[in-house]
Amino acid sequence: MNTNTGFILKVFLMSIALSFAIKYGGPILSIPSTNLNALIAVFSPTIILATILGWRAIQQQQESNGRSS
Repeated sequence: MNTNTGFILKVFLMSIALSFAIKYGGPILSIPSTNLNALIAVFSPTIILATILGWRAIQQQQESNGRSS
């Protein structure tokens, strides 16, 4: 139970920090509001996550092929 509480607390604190960074640090960047920038903001997390998961799947497949030989 203690580890779950710690994990939830860490996620909560990181969420708060990210929210403050976006709210107060975002206007400093002055990124123009264009359709391309909106698409990049929407699709980049999905593409990054898909890349990481695909890389992990390839690594696991290579490990399992190495063990069976």
